[in-house]
Amino acid sequence: MAVTGDRGRTDTLLPPKTVLSALAAKGIKRRNAFLKPSSQTENSVVIKSLAFKFLERAGYQGIAFVVQLVLARIIPTKEYGMLGLLTIFISISQVFVQSGLNTALIQRKDVTENDYSSIFYVSLLISVVLYIVLFLTAPFIAAFYEMPRLEPLLRVLALVLIPGAFNSIQNAKVAREMRFKELMFCTIGAVLISGTVGIVMALKGMGAWALVGQQLTSRVAICILLLLIVKWRPKRVFEWNRVKMLFGFGWKLMISALIDVIFREMQGLVIGKKYKPEKLAYYNQGKRFPDIIISNVNGSIQSVMLPALSKHNGDNEKVKSMMRRSIVTSSFLIFPLCMGLAVIAPPMVHLVLTDKWMPCVPFLQAYCFVYAFWPIHTANLQALNAQGRSDMFLKLEVIKKAYGLGSLVITVFFFKTPLAIVLGQCVTTLLSCFVNASPNKKLLGYGYKEQMADILPSLGIAVIMGAAVYSINFLKLSDVLTLLIQLPLGVAVYAGLAKYFKLECFEYILNMGKKVLKRGR
Repeated sequence: MAVTGDRGRTDTLLPPKTVLSALAAKGIKRRNAFLKPSSQTENSVVIKSLAFKFLERAGYQGIAFVVQLVLARIIPTKEYGMLGLLTIFISISQVFVQSGLNTALIQRKDVTENDYSSIFYVSLLISVVLYIVLFLTAPFIAAFYEMPRLEPLLRVLALVLIPGAFNSIQNAKVAREMRFKELMFCTIGAVLISGTVGIVMALKGMGAWALVGQQLTSRVAICILLLLIVKWRPKRVFEWNRVKMLFGFGWKLMISALIDVIFREMQGLVIGKKYKPEKLAYYNQGKRFPDIIISNVNGSIQSVMLPALSKHNGDNEKVKSMMRRSIVTSSFLIFPLCMGLAVIAPPMVHLVLTDKWMPCVPFLQAYCFVYAFWPIHTANLQALNAQGRSDMFLKLEVIKKAYGLGSLVITVFFFKTPLAIVLGQCVTTLLSCFVNASPNKKLLGYGYKEQMADILPSLGIAVIMGAAVYSINFLKLSDVLTLLIQLPLGVAVYAGLAKYFKLECFEYILNMGKKVLKRGR
């Protein structure tokens, strides 16, 4: 076999080690061309912010994960399925409150304190209107799913929209000022408070109400803690002209987010209606495990990259350099995590969640594949937002959801298992990698071919690591012993291969870690 080189020549296909080394060296050479001294300083600031954001997300998700494990052991699967339906409607409503306008606050360079207050009042009005809509439609939603208990649960859970309006402005201010260290402490404090409330309510036999109480407490707690630290207060001012200007940019992002959330949550709506609530619970629980990982990396990238890239709107070289660093670093971290989680899923679920949750394993493994590529999607889309191309962002969302909807229809009507829906999403997520990367080929000169070359070394060694970890299953050991061997083996194999093939991102992360530790002393 043969492969075609960059200049059209044909080279003999190289052995795996040579291929990985060549790709890594090629990536280093291209990256170093963009990492000039000034760019390196800027990247250092971004990576520091990214580190604090990652720690914030990791701390939050780690504690939330433990809380969910405790609640999953106490609360029946059917109760989880009911809450899964409720959160679908809340997620769709939150798009109007927390997407679009707050993103415009981050992206604009000339934002004033009056802008924060004006957007807050708009968001608050939207949240109140949406709460009234959900309150009035709750009986119809409960009747449609033939679950009377959904009515009071939805009416109480929908209250999260109101503090969410305040929190959306707080998050915008934190992002613009890169105050992710303060956000880290507030978020971790909020999840500790809400987790305690949820567990206590669950132990008292309150079932789904414990999950509702946990979510509502979490949103209120984060608002109060940020109020004490960030100390932002709305002023008694409203500038309609500024709102219209910000809305001119934000409405396209709001529509894009709405399309994305409706499409994503449509799967849960279909599963909840076509199958039993337990099936939706397995679907949601399987999705939750990889979601914890991706939220840490992808949420951190999304929060940090937009304000960082927006500062250099018009300087394509710097935007490309920072975007490339984001893709390379996040891929190096996320591929082994998703691969490892998919491999250890059966013994982990059996040990941690008990036998009653074993049907969620196939969903978990499929979503590991889907979520592995999300940081790449995010980096490309945030680069578009930073350049003010919300029109192109919306266009991409329409294209992706068109073929995504086609996949959903096919899997729902031609297959009798909800797992087919997720497998269809595995196919569409690969296609979306090329769709999201296509505009940046023209705008920044960073197309999908370069992006694929940048991530292939990390993907290659992650696959090798996964095979090594999976081989432990053949020893037929206990779940505890299997995991005790698999986890350190995975870390050792991945780190060893990264060092052996001299991946630049591995050395970069080590150096950044050393610098953070030195400054911490």
